[in-house]
Amino acid sequence: MAGSPSHHERRKLIEELDRIAWWLDDRFRVPGLGWRFGLDGLVGLAPGVGDAASGSVSAYLVWRARKLGVPNAILARMIWNVGIDVVVGSVPVLGSLFDFGWKANRRNIRLLRRHLEETTDPAIGPPR
Repeated sequence: MAGSPSHHERRKLIEELDRIAWWLDDRFRVPGLGWRFGLDGLVGLAPGVGDAASGSVSAYLVWRARKLGVPNAILARMIWNVGIDVVVGSVPVLGSLFDFGWKANRRNIRLLRRHLEETTDPAIGPPR
């Protein structure tokens, strides 16, 4: 994607990032309760390496958002969300519970979508 990505390329990338966020934050459902969680919460149960691993994948989402031209102010918010997830998630027991509810990747996808919807040429329409 040299230069500015086309609408189709941008849409494909958003779908890819959304799928990654889904796996990290919402893939599994607790039967009967409807609570959703993902690999971030599960991998975070492994002390030390779990939060670092899921934080690396979350950082990839931020890096791809940068490639889409997201402004620094929004990137800073995205980095903040990932930082909170990694730092608080690394606290034994409490951090694991936090990982199941914080959903930094979902937050970041919402920020990315909102930015793209606000900046898309009306003739092209917002990416979905």
